[in-house]
Order: sequence, then C-alpha cells, then structure tokens
Amino acid sequence: MIIGNGIIANAVKSHDREDIVFFASGVSNSLETKASEFEREFSLLKTIHGENKEKKLVYFSTLSIHDQSKQKSPYVIHKKEIENYIKNNSAHYLILRIGNIVGKGGNPNTLFNFLKTQIANNSEFSLHLKARRLLLDIEDISRFLGSHCLNVSNKMINLAFPYNYDLKEIVSAIEKKTHQKSCFTEVDEGDFYKVDFDEEIRAFFSGVSPEDYLETLTQKYI
Repeated sequence: MIIGNGIIANAVKSHDREDIVFFASGVSNSLETKASEFEREFSLLKTIHGENKEKKLVYFSTLSIHDQSKQKSPYVIHKKEIENYIKNNSAHYLILRIGNIVGKGGNPNTLFNFLKTQIANNSEFSLHLKARRLLLDIEDISRFLGSHCLNVSNKMINLAFPYNYDLKEIVSAIEKKTHQKSCFTEVDEGDFYKVDFDEEIRAFFSGVSPEDYLETLTQKYI
C-alpha cells in the first residue's frame, strides 16, 4: 500500500505490497509554516496506521533533523513528532531520513531544482560559501529499499550519498551539463551538519566517487 502521489510515492511503486504501508504523503516544503498543513499529514498518518496496525509502516523523514540551526523550524519539529509517534505506536516500522532529493519533478524549491532553474533562466542568486548539502538520487530510494530495507524492522536509517557537497560543486556540475554560466553573488554564510551513516549505506554507495555521483545526477535530471 502506497500513500501519496508525489515523487517519493512514484519511486517506490515497484515495491508496492499488501503487508507494507509506504507513507509518502504530506508536507514536502521544508519552509512550510502553516499548522494546518502539518496537522493534515499527522491526522492522515494516524488514520492509516490505525486501519493497518498489522502492517509494517515505512515513513520518509528528513536528514535536516540533524541540523542544529533548524531545531525550531516547524517542519523539523513536525517530523520529529511523527517519528516519535511511529516509534511509540507501531510494532513494525522503518523510518528513512533522506537527504536533498534529486529527480524529475518534485518540489521546485529543492536545492537542485532551484539552482537548475536559476541557471537556466540566467537569474541572479546568492550562493552561501559555507553551505554543504547531502544529495540523494530519487531512484536510490527504490534501489536501497529493494536490496536492504524490506526485511528491516524498527530501525531509523540516514539515507543520502555520504558526502557533503559544496554548493559551488553543484553549480559547476550544472553549468558543465547546460553549457551555461551561472550568475550568483557570493555570501560568506551558510552551514552544514554532519550525519553518521551506517556501514550498509557506505557499502551501498561504495565504488562511486562524489564527482561521479554528481555528474550522474546532472546527466539524468537536466
């Protein structure tokens, strides 16, 4: 059973089965502040879980929970509350904390989509020199579930390519693919957070360099 119709829901369609609930519906914009949006997701999750308590629940959370600068963000607070609810009320669950998704479509405000659009439109933007980001190919969610997670229960896993990309690296890769120069103003600001990745994550991405992973993303999604 798949709940949702967005980019993550579409990515896990090949794993759809009756004994697992993939909950991929809810707030996708990390800048959201409307309480009603968060309440809608929480209410739906409680309803779905209440009707399917015997099934394993797979929930997609966010790595930004590790970001100390966002601990008061309504989005992060909301995700923590849902994680705690699942851990306290579900007998069989898997929570995937995912990085900055890169794929076709999805939220236009995600980092990769934003930079791609700004460069394509020759729009000026601010680039925070101290910022670093963890990226994840949307197709890797499905691949990882297929090879590692369907038989894992009551666990929380950090899922992203285990490398913090400098924003200039990402911009340069997009420029290379599009043959367009970006127009940005450098700002001596930004932040990043460190994430501990399980050995299974490092093994999953083993043999792939940060440069190759980023080039693959630009080849596939630009």
